[in-house]
Amino acid sequence: MEQDEPRKKAVALRYHPDEDSAPRVVGKGQGVLAARILEIARENNIPIQEDPDLVEVLAALELGQLIPEDLYAALAEILSFLYRMNRRAKPIPSS
Repeated sequence: MEQDEPRKKAVALRYHPDEDSAPRVVGKGQGVLAARILEIARENNIPIQEDPDLVEVLAALELGQLIPEDLYAALAEILSFLYRMNRRAKPIPSS
């Protein structure tokens, strides 16, 4: 019997700086659920950062949990990526 390919995992984060001190885990899953999380993100033009190691760590957190301080360095990398994506998505004002 052939071994199945490892199941894809996904974690969805939400960050409202006025409400939370750090991003919060709002969704997570593997296989079909992971595919649906990614599909919803694409449908809503939400940037997707692929980092299997970070997904493993974030998937261990509980839904609704804030990202703990010891993950801030990895999280800073994700936020930097998101900020770059947001800048690219905004139209440049004409002079």
